[in-house]
Amino acid sequence: MYKYEEISAELKAMFTSGKYEPGALLPDQEQLAREFNTTRMTIRKAVQTLVTEGVVYTRRGAGTFLRKDFRRDDNELDSSIDKPYGTTETYLGRKVTSKVLGLDARLPTGKEQDQLLIGPGEPVYVIRRVRYVDGQVYAYEHTVMPTKIATITEEVLMGSVYKHLADEKGMHIAGSHRKVYAIKATAEDVEALGARLNDPVLAITQVSYTEEGEPFEYSITHFPYETSSVVADVEIKR
Repeated sequence: MYKYEEISAELKAMFTSGKYEPGALLPDQEQLAREFNTTRMTIRKAVQTLVTEGVVYTRRGAGTFLRKDFRRDDNELDSSIDKPYGTTETYLGRKVTSKVLGLDARLPTGKEQDQLLIGPGEPVYVIRRVRYVDGQVYAYEHTVMPTKIATITEEVLMGSVYKHLADEKGMHIAGSHRKVYAIKATAEDVEALGARLNDPVLAITQVSYTEEGEPFEYSITHFPYETSSVVADVEIKR
C-alpha cells in the first residue's frame, strides 16, 4: 500500500469518528502534512481518494469539508468495487474479526491455473473464512492463493492477509479485477452467513495482482443481501 493510501485510510477514520459533524470544515492540508510528517502532495492525493469515495468534498479557496450526506450510523456494510483494499483497511477504526472455516493446500484446478498464471504442479492454499465487522457478519471468503507467495497460517487468517503480505514480503497490491453478480445461497452460505437456502446472495469474484503484474489471489466472496451493498464512486474530470 502506498503512503497516501495509508494516510487516506487514517484520515477517513479521523473524519468519520464523530469528532466532525457532516458539513464541517476539516483541517487544511498544511496542518495535516505536519501531523502525518509528510508532504502536501501526499496529503492532496490522500484527500482526493476520500473525495472519490464520497467522504469529503473540496471548494476552491474554502477548504475541505465532510460530506453533508455522510451517515456514520448506516447499518449497511458497503463493499467498494473501485479499491483493492481488504476488509481490515476498508473498515479501519472498526472491529474486524475472522472465523476460519478451512485452511488446506492442494494442486490447482485448471481454472485456478488460468487465473493465477501458475502450472499444474504449483500448490495453492484454499482458504475459507467468515469476516465480521463490529460483530456483524460481513462476508464469506473462499480464497485460492499460491503457496509460494507467503506462509499462511490460521493465526495470519485471524487478522489481515494483505497486511501480512506487506510485512513479510514487502508486497504492494496494484489492483484487482472484479466481477459482481447475484446467486442463490448454497449450503456453505447457510453455514457461513446464516443465510437461508436459495436466499439471494451478493457475490464478487476477484483476481488481485501485485505491482509487477503477478496474480496472487483468486477469490469468490459472498455477502448477505440484507446488510450489504456495492458502492462505486465515479469522479468526473474536467
